[in-house]
Amino acid sequence: MAFSASLAHYAFLKTSLHGEVPSSSSSFMGSPLTFSRSSFSGNQSPSKKQLMIFAKKLSGLQEAMRIKRERELGVTKLRRRPPLRRGKVSPRLPVPDHILRPPYVGSDILPEISSQYQIHDSEGITCMRAAGELAARVLNYAGTLVKPSVTTDEIDKAVHQMIIDAGAYPSPLGYGGFPKSVCTSVNECMCHGIPDSRQLQNGDIINIDVTVYLNGYHGDTSKTFLCGEVSDAMKNLVKVTEECLEMGIAVCKDGERFNKIGERISEHAEKYGLGVVERFVGHGVGAVFHSEPIILHHCNDNPGVMVEGQTFTIEPILTMGSTECITWPDNWTALTKDGSPAAQFEHTILITSTGAEILTTS
Repeated sequence: MAFSASLAHYAFLKTSLHGEVPSSSSSFMGSPLTFSRSSFSGNQSPSKKQLMIFAKKLSGLQEAMRIKRERELGVTKLRRRPPLRRGKVSPRLPVPDHILRPPYVGSDILPEISSQYQIHDSEGITCMRAAGELAARVLNYAGTLVKPSVTTDEIDKAVHQMIIDAGAYPSPLGYGGFPKSVCTSVNECMCHGIPDSRQLQNGDIINIDVTVYLNGYHGDTSKTFLCGEVSDAMKNLVKVTEECLEMGIAVCKDGERFNKIGERISEHAEKYGLGVVERFVGHGVGAVFHSEPIILHHCNDNPGVMVEGQTFTIEPILTMGSTECITWPDNWTALTKDGSPAAQFEHTILITSTGAEILTTS
């Protein structure tokens, strides 16, 4: 489960503008728009009609250059979709008393990020593998429910039931007051979407973020699923985002720098003209839900190296436009500022002497 790194604690985090196209009314390929009297015939001031003709020519040139740039990047124009609207949120679902709860349950205060680096012995690794495997199975099941007309609330109920049937606790439920057992982030929602009564539509994409708390350990994973017939551009966004996760994991091993992850992810995303969201980060995970190390998915100078036995998440979010976000009044739902689609993938990994073991596989 991604979380927003506090700028007070992490001053090196800056708002990204990757992928954001400047307004055509004020710039053209990065240069200011200017004109002089020589742009028109004679020495007299241009008439209103002449200005309109000049503006149309300039607008046409800008549009041609925009199309050329998009073709070079392999960008396909999206069909405009209605903006995401919040539906009705149903009450929290109950959890049987015999199921072990994380320590934050019962308080609506968002826990601070633990400074503890979670490095496990053999017993801890066994527990992390069990939690990761369950989270992966739940996520795969949730993906089978994605189809037009299904509500995200229905997905939440099914996920909740599967988790408690396995004797585990749905980690998001009650975390800082979060009201549901899973995050469901549709289209322009970057992350932390709250399941509600909205029905999925043909052509939607949806990230489902599952975290389970099993025998005192969290397993955390997410995936973006396609709903019905999805546009080629959005399919490409989803594909490249998953590839970015895979490339980030591939560099991990004992002694490797953490910032190598963001370097590799950014390089791949930029090849396709996609932006990497900086605000939301990966994190240490284990007995504690969110801890050090903070995993940045963009190019950075964050110090530190990986240690054998350590567990953390990598969970890049990519967008087709602005990487800036706005947050709904619920203080959770984060949307792209310009309404462009976003996709995310996540795994919990274990650092080994030679590489990384993905724990959230079934």
